[in-house]
Amino acid sequence: MERHLDENELAACVRQVLGQYFRDLDGETPSGIYDMVLHSVEKPLLELILDRADGNQSRAAEMLGINRNTLRKKMSQHGIK
Repeated sequence: MERHLDENELAACVRQVLGQYFRDLDGETPSGIYDMVLHSVEKPLLELILDRADGNQSRAAEMLGINRNTLRKKMSQHGIK
């Protein structure tokens, strides 16, 4: 795996997984990659932060740097209670 200078672990992981994704396509044309990656990362991120905030949505939103209403919308989109 090629690692770029000053790349954090998360970025390196994304680079590695996407590299494997492209290899697995075996010549097929990819589409919707941006949404696929964001959706894949966003749900576990929200779940982890909500857990860290003991379910307190206001605190979780503050930790994430987003509005509480935005957090609630994203939770609904991902089926997070």
